[in-house]
Amino acid sequence: MAERTVGLLHPGDMGAAIGATLRDEGARVLWASAGRSEETAARAAAGGLEDAGTVEALAKSSDVILSVCPPHAALEVARAVGDFAGTYVDANAISPATARAVAATVSRCVDGGIIGPPPVRLGSTRLYLSGPEAPLVAELFERTTLDTRIVSDELGAASAVKMAYAAWTKGTAALLLAVRSLARVEGVESTLLEEWELSLPDLPARSIRAAEAAATKGWRWIGEMEEIAATFAADDLPAGFHLAAADVFRAISDDLAEAWPRAVPN
Repeated sequence: MAERTVGLLHPGDMGAAIGATLRDEGARVLWASAGRSEETAARAAAGGLEDAGTVEALAKSSDVILSVCPPHAALEVARAVGDFAGTYVDANAISPATARAVAATVSRCVDGGIIGPPPVRLGSTRLYLSGPEAPLVAELFERTTLDTRIVSDELGAASAVKMAYAAWTKGTAALLLAVRSLARVEGVESTLLEEWELSLPDLPARSIRAAEAAATKGWRWIGEMEEIAATFAADDLPAGFHLAAADVFRAISDDLAEAWPRAVPN
């Protein structure tokens, strides 16, 4: 591990936590500050990441590049590394087809899908991997807090796991948000909440958590829902539900989340 240099594109909450867990186990972890925000720089500094300056410089110095970015940017980020000769790990929430498109832009690629929160403690987060070089990436994380699991040697399989998982978790969150919006517009939200308390007592709290999460992360989930819809469509399955979920997250704002009651009426 101490001899490996990992380039991280780009350290958001998840990426910075993954970079920190690699650094804690002896890897040299680089990031590229060019064009990034002060918030990103602060996360990178907190994780002990080394600034390579530019993506080009990062690619020249890295054995492995790990991409953790919003889904809509996955292809653009992969193209930015140029003729990188090392192993490129795309760990974004993208469809299998997009994962294969990413693989076509780099010389060596491992497909990844992250499930769980930023890996600050052991057992909280899984990184699913697929592709011929997946075992090499799994070895890189062997003693870290990130649990790696190899799905198969077929590129796109790890992304398929992520798509199927998020289709439920974030898809049902969008459904709850849409249902409460409908009840609010019709003037029956308090009655619906009272009925949920009687017959489905976990839903009021779940709907509030969904609103709070969507208020801060919904902008990232739009692209993820569109990638999920594309995955369904590619397999001749209905894609409309997750296209609608993307519309729900597109409409979410902090004001909407703050307007929702935190207490359920008696």
